[in-house]
Amino acid sequence: MVYDHLMEDIIRIASEKYFLDIDGIHGIGHWKRVKENGLRLASLNAADHSVIEHFAYLHDSCRVSEGIDNEHGKRAAEFIRTIRSSVKLTDKQFELLYEACFDHTDGKVKADITVMTCWDADRLDLYRIGTRPRVYLLCTLEAKKPEVIEWASQRAWPK
Repeated sequence: MVYDHLMEDIIRIASEKYFLDIDGIHGIGHWKRVKENGLRLASLNAADHSVIEHFAYLHDSCRVSEGIDNEHGKRAAEFIRTIRSSVKLTDKQFELLYEACFDHTDGKVKADITVMTCWDADRLDLYRIGTRPRVYLLCTLEAKKPEVIEWASQRAWPK
């Protein structure tokens, strides 16, 4: 499938850019859970699956620390501009991806449904660091459902 090949390219590009431990708390395992979280939410709210998948693999690609790194979303957004030709999204989808990456660490809760779904997909994976997502910082009704939060916690909790 052509789409799978394109996502493989995005994963490769993100992995090459990412210089922290790829198996660390912000690495590939997190990226995959963000994708799964986002696609589950999108199946309930009609958010754009392609944007969510790109976000999942690119949103933390420019982190410089496993700890506090307040500018990593902005760096990721600027990075995706440099790889625009590899990101096979429409202009509208690309702008949603840019916004989702740029603002994903700022605690915002209002935006386009696709952007909010990206943010929720990431926030639902906070259990991996032992933090319960704050419901007031989740954006979509779907993400706030107790059964969705429980599902995410079971997948993300440190083993």
